[in-house]
Amino acid sequence: MDRLRQIEQLNKMLLAEMPECRLWAAEFRTREGARRLLRALMNIRPPLPLDPEFLRLQDRLLSAEAAERGAVDVMTLPEVPGRPGVALWQGDITRLRADAIVNAANSALLGCFHPCHGCIDNAIHSAAGLQLRDECARLMAAQGYPEPAGRARLTAGYNLPARHVLHTVGPIVSGSVTAADRAALASCYTSCLSLAAEHGLSSVAFCCISTGEFRFPHRAAAEIAVETVTRFLSAPTCIKRVIFNVFQNTDASIYRELLGLC
Repeated sequence: MDRLRQIEQLNKMLLAEMPECRLWAAEFRTREGARRLLRALMNIRPPLPLDPEFLRLQDRLLSAEAAERGAVDVMTLPEVPGRPGVALWQGDITRLRADAIVNAANSALLGCFHPCHGCIDNAIHSAAGLQLRDECARLMAAQGYPEPAGRARLTAGYNLPARHVLHTVGPIVSGSVTAADRAALASCYTSCLSLAAEHGLSSVAFCCISTGEFRFPHRAAAEIAVETVTRFLSAPTCIKRVIFNVFQNTDASIYRELLGLC
């Protein structure tokens, strides 16, 4: 089955589950549109039983796309001079081959439901596949209440190069940054590293938690991230490499300055 037929079959299966989407789905007529439609349908699909045939086709597509993007082994990234175990990398976090990448989640912990949204939550769930939302839904059903800020939960990575995803909810800033906001953000980093260490993981890649939709100022967030990670790595741990993954040039400049790479 060629790529376009594969995508069209996946779209057909999702539209059979969500017939209310058929009207606007007709607007996606090109090959690129068909792939964008698939991402949109995967984004809005609620946690439902997963058809094994859908998963087979989805996994084949996502694994092929991951191979085309190319995986980056985090253990090959150069350490920051004077900061053992720390690396900085700019790019798409879904390309990183690490024991775990960190997802900046919301309190529902189910991923982003806005079709093709540009947030990291959407990117990670879209690249991992529908199994990730399904596992998160099981975690939240067992928990029975929204995920508080500052904690971490661990899931499998599914079709990502990363073995696992660490989900953490950062603080939402409204107005000036408070001491509670700072403490909650520091707790996100500590909780992720502590949970990774509990599971014997050796590499963790962090995104810029809370700096997007949650409006934490970029520089203040980076200062907290660097300070918290440095403190954690100063004690004995099984974690051998922590990557600060940045996407925007603004964040890259901030982290380069804070890590003494300028």
